[in-house]
Amino acid sequence: MSDKKPEIPATANGLPVAVILGLRSPDSGEWAGLRGLQYVESSRRTIIWLVGNSLGVLMVLNRFIGAINPLLLCSWVLLLTASLVYTARIENRLRDAKLRVRPADIYKQTLANAACGLAWAIALIFFPMRGAEADHFVIWMAAGMLVMGAMLGRASAPLGTIVFASIVCAAGIIGFVLAGEYVLGAVVVAMWIVALNRILEGARMFLTARVAEARVVEKSEVVSLLLREYEENEADWLWEIDKSRRLRSVSPRFAFALGRDPTDIVGKPLLELVSGPQWESGDFSPSLRELSEIIKRRESFSNLIVKVSISDKWRWWELSGTPVHDERGGYAGYRGVGSDVTEQRESSEKIAYLARYDTLTSLPNRLMLNEALGGALENAMKWRSRCAFLMVDLDRFKAINDSLGHLVGDQMLAQVADRLLSIVREDEVCGRLGGDEFGVVLRDVEDTGQIELRAAQIIERLSEPYRVNNQILYVGASVGSAIGPRDGRTVEEILRNADLALYRAKDLGGGSHCAYMPSLHAVAEERRQLEVSLRHALERNEFLLNFQPVVDARSEQLVSFEALLRWHSEEHGLVSPAKFVPIAEDTRLIVPIGQWVLQQACMQAAQWPSHVRMAVNVSPEQLLEPDFSASVVRALSTSGLAPQRLEIEVTESIFLRDASVARNALEQVMALGCSVALDDFGTGYSSLGYLRKLQFSTIKVDRSFVQGAAQDSAESLAIIRAVVAMADSLGMTTTAEGVETADEVSLVRELGCTKIQGYYFGRPMSAEDACRVVGRSQTVRA
Repeated sequence: MSDKKPEIPATANGLPVAVILGLRSPDSGEWAGLRGLQYVESSRRTIIWLVGNSLGVLMVLNRFIGAINPLLLCSWVLLLTASLVYTARIENRLRDAKLRVRPADIYKQTLANAACGLAWAIALIFFPMRGAEADHFVIWMAAGMLVMGAMLGRASAPLGTIVFASIVCAAGIIGFVLAGEYVLGAVVVAMWIVALNRILEGARMFLTARVAEARVVEKSEVVSLLLREYEENEADWLWEIDKSRRLRSVSPRFAFALGRDPTDIVGKPLLELVSGPQWESGDFSPSLRELSEIIKRRESFSNLIVKVSISDKWRWWELSGTPVHDERGGYAGYRGVGSDVTEQRESSEKIAYLARYDTLTSLPNRLMLNEALGGALENAMKWRSRCAFLMVDLDRFKAINDSLGHLVGDQMLAQVADRLLSIVREDEVCGRLGGDEFGVVLRDVEDTGQIELRAAQIIERLSEPYRVNNQILYVGASVGSAIGPRDGRTVEEILRNADLALYRAKDLGGGSHCAYMPSLHAVAEERRQLEVSLRHALERNEFLLNFQPVVDARSEQLVSFEALLRWHSEEHGLVSPAKFVPIAEDTRLIVPIGQWVLQQACMQAAQWPSHVRMAVNVSPEQLLEPDFSASVVRALSTSGLAPQRLEIEVTESIFLRDASVARNALEQVMALGCSVALDDFGTGYSSLGYLRKLQFSTIKVDRSFVQGAAQDSAESLAIIRAVVAMADSLGMTTTAEGVETADEVSLVRELGCTKIQGYYFGRPMSAEDACRVVGRSQTVRA
């Protein structure tokens, strides 16, 4: 950046008369300040000028009172007084002319001097006609005294002074000619010529002195600037070039910065030494071109960052400089200070990069994505088009990150970034929002089909297998989208609405795309209100347990109950578990709620006969708690329930978080004597490895397979047969869930399931109804 200062005129010598008089100013140089100094100097002598005129008036009155009509004499005094008052007012305004002087001020000052001159001209021409010859000399003596005073004291403002002197001298000549004194008229002419010359010379001398003073002040400021920058900015070296831009007076430190010997570079062009290969081609870097232009314009500059080539390596210099002039005011070159700021520059560039890019994936970060989305929104509103934002979240990534470690997770995220970059087009921007969330900005969207296509491509590409450390890993992707400005006129609104759509896509099971709809706000608000109420549900005693019976497939006798959590909220009434359980898991409220369920279920089961078992569902969040086995021990000891009567039900999702922690927790529970059931086997990420690593007591067949088998689905029938055969071979029992009709009962019995659970044998019921069912079962058993 250049720091341009007003250019001081080189000299006042040889200036045209019009310039000295102030009728015009040269094209170069800062003349406004000098004009102000001229009129400030003139205004300082105003009091002397007024006193001189007053003495002149007294001299005239002393000689002409009685000789001239008093009315005429008074009129003249009033006219002169008025002109002097006007002059005093104008001069007073010009006291701050050094700050600002306008042509109008100069003309008013000249007009005031002309008015004074005309008043004295009247006296010089008309008063001698009514007096003696000696009176003529007296009035001219008074007027001449004023001319001489103006010539000596008011030459700094030459235009008004010349006008006054010219009017007075012309009137004096006319007066002497009319009186027949031709020799005296010639003397006045000579005096007039001398006065004009002296006034012009005085003005020239004044300007010359002011220019010299300004030049000294400028040089002092330049030296102070250079020394201050050298001290404060720790500049490394001084540099100096002549008017041909060749180095002179090369300091050792500057030569070291150039990587050359001082004797080798004196007299060589500065740009040649710092431009490297660009000197031959003339294709300079923008910063070097800017430096060249500044020097060409002869401007001062400060802290200019220039990219230079030193020993075939690019460096960054910070330069400050100011033009220098010789004793005659001619341009002589530049002098300045400089330092090498390459390390600071690289550090600042790195900081700027880190502020806008994600270090793991090298993709734009949230800040840059927000800027890109903001630009796309602005463009869409300007041209009445549409843009879109796709929020992408990886499915099942947390399980991989937790089970295999963050290093593997980071490597997978880097591969995800590469895949996204291979999909997006030039007019699209993709970046990482944080964690396993990514975003894609579509700048110009023609229709929603384009968004659907891009989302499908992203899901398909990101769902392909990943190879990390010789392991084949699988994740999916969910996408939520929002269109601008239809779904929001600000970046915050678009991001929020795309997030709501993504949340809906995750709720649908993942691996899908969901576009924003206004109704999602109602769903989000309902979820928020449910979460607030859920946080107080335990202390308000709003939870209760229902129990669904499980019977033996052959004898149809009661075997156990499954404890099912229900929530009757004061604000929302009876809330479905499908709504509040996911919220509890997301907020980790499921941990204290699960402990309450375990405690209450054990206390209830302790009241039943010893052959009736209790099954309790446990969330993955509970299993990952370090004291899970301790909470089971507390529930058993408090209730007095035998461990063999407690069955812990888990789903396959527990192994997608931290498989080793989950397995250790379940092994500790099994060591107590409790049994463990695997729920919903076949609906998730079924793996025989789970069954090999952990000895489950029961495998539960999901109701979807039972219903499919009842409808003669070959796939469902095959799955149930395979699960039953596998369980039999491993010494496990099987429970068919969701059995609702007699035909389904007969079917699952024929397929070999050992236990049945469903509406056919009993819906979820209260503790009192469960006790009655237990009582009837006890009677039948007896």
